[in-house]
Amino acid sequence: MSKIRRKFSLAEKLQILSESDQNGIEVTIRKYQLARSLYYKWKSAFDHKGSDGLLPQYHKIDPQVRELEKENERLRRIIAKQALYLEIKDELLKKSPNRPL
Repeated sequence: MSKIRRKFSLAEKLQILSESDQNGIEVTIRKYQLARSLYYKWKSAFDHKGSDGLLPQYHKIDPQVRELEKENERLRRIIAKQALYLEIKDELLKKSPNRPL
């Protein structure tokens, strides 16, 4: 098989699934040069969600959510630096001979 990624339309996927019911799975996947795992992925999606399951599923992240995630990561780094600073300060105070009581 070639390494070029092929895209199948919804109609093509439905045709392949129906043809496999008529002619058998092995014959159909050889004819269309499909991986067995891809065929079963399509079959499972069709069985669970119908033809909507065969449509492309894109998981787009909202830009606002992405910005909030970046801000959270920045704040986590700041807190980690402050916690490290406080830990070092406490260790130095414990080792200091003139520690106030």
